[in-house]
Amino acid sequence: MSSGSKSGKDTVTTTYADLDEASTRVNEHRPDPPSRVIKLILEKFSIEFLQKHLLLPLDGGELVRIGIASRDALPALEDVRLVLQQDVEPVLMSQAEVEEGLRQLLVEQLETERPDEDAAVVLGEEDTAADLYTISTQAPIVQLVTSMILKAVGVGASDIHLEPYEDHAVVRLRVDGVLQDAFTVARSRFNAVVSRLKVMARLNLAESRLPQDGRIKVRAGDRRIDIRVSIVPTLFGERVVLRLLDRSQKLRSLDDVGLDAHSYALVRAFGDYPHGLVLSTGPTGSGKSTTLYALMLEVQSPHRNIITIEDPVEYQAARIGQIQVNARIGLTFAAGLRSILRQDPDVIMVGEIRDAETADIAIHAALTGHLVLSTLHTNDAPTAVSRLLDMGIPGYLISASLLGVVAQRLVRRLCTDCRVPYTPLDTDLVQVGLPPTQGQGQTRRIYRPGGCDACFHTGYRGRVGLFEVLCVDEEIGRQIARSGEASSIRAAAVAKGMRTLLDDGNSKLLTGVTSIEEILRASRT
Repeated sequence: MSSGSKSGKDTVTTTYADLDEASTRVNEHRPDPPSRVIKLILEKFSIEFLQKHLLLPLDGGELVRIGIASRDALPALEDVRLVLQQDVEPVLMSQAEVEEGLRQLLVEQLETERPDEDAAVVLGEEDTAADLYTISTQAPIVQLVTSMILKAVGVGASDIHLEPYEDHAVVRLRVDGVLQDAFTVARSRFNAVVSRLKVMARLNLAESRLPQDGRIKVRAGDRRIDIRVSIVPTLFGERVVLRLLDRSQKLRSLDDVGLDAHSYALVRAFGDYPHGLVLSTGPTGSGKSTTLYALMLEVQSPHRNIITIEDPVEYQAARIGQIQVNARIGLTFAAGLRSILRQDPDVIMVGEIRDAETADIAIHAALTGHLVLSTLHTNDAPTAVSRLLDMGIPGYLISASLLGVVAQRLVRRLCTDCRVPYTPLDTDLVQVGLPPTQGQGQTRRIYRPGGCDACFHTGYRGRVGLFEVLCVDEEIGRQIARSGEASSIRAAAVAKGMRTLLDDGNSKLLTGVTSIEEILRASRT
């Protein structure tokens, strides 16, 4: 359909040329709370129709303005014009912006249609990859669960916590590593919400006394979300935690995780070794797997066979063989690692070294011509050696196989739109290891969070890594073989120039990347 093919007011009034000009105004059209015109469109057309044709109603006062992702949507705009009996002004936008806007509208619509206290609950078998955009017309509890997941996806949450108490239940979202209250659920509806999640995860509906774990696969438009479900019984009901893994999320490169130039060179050099063990350490959710994948992408080539075994597989990467652990059928890290060694690998990534058997196989693989990458839960780089010793690995094997350890934490980035420069107290500077005189000389570069619409008034937007890179040379190797004591390894490494996590944090503090509060929070975990 061409806008020039009809005359008079009963036409779509914008030409293709107008659409090209409008494409420069994309960022001006993020949806606000629905206006009268938007509400009218949502009354006349379903979310499913808008999603199918990628039509995003925009707030244009009394004008009917609709964002479109391509000119293929123009025939659907004519349908909108005929139904509304009003002129329609198209605005060309990217597909991602249209889909994000539709997600926001759907969340707002579902939240205004929350079920009544005594609403009927309809539970049924769920498709393993149901599209959240297409179930807005189903049962009230289904809508409530859909709204919760879409809201979490929209704000970039990594986890959803559903916590029952005596007279109500709280839903909290972990955004940028920090839990935030999202909304409350009436106690009378909470059990139905848990039952709905059990159905989606194919768990036992009748079991409420024992912990259960499961998985859910859903889609939000083109985004595929894998959800790990953990349910445990508590005093006032079953507590649920959902871990969200966005399959559409792009892998980060090694220079995009927060490494400074010196640390980047050290980590990148690990990938050039033909064999040896490289460990990434830190608490859960500190970005260890992200860093290892970034290193694998750096060393990936047609001449290297790379295989991983993970639980779960968090990223999908081309030309890398990825194995999902399945303990129910005996496919553990140790069993999978043995099989991988028969696949003629050059590089092996083990999602986590959890036990002595896996550690022993990984060490011997590193000694027999394979580059092995893995994660370990320790507080810093030197204590990774102590952890391996505790698992029963002899010190001489560790010193012979270990190339290096990358310890890391994630801290929130200050929002550059609203961060505020200030003069910190001397006591605050001392807490992060900065001499007061040095800190006062750098006050123009020390910031604290402000709060604006761009960062949802948190003062932070996104996260960045703090790193500590331990390189095992001959001297460090002798320390490991001799005693493996973490304090002596740390002292030797610092004397050779190793930057600690706190050193890296202070560097990012003095360049305005993060705040004192974030450095203290990370250094205490």
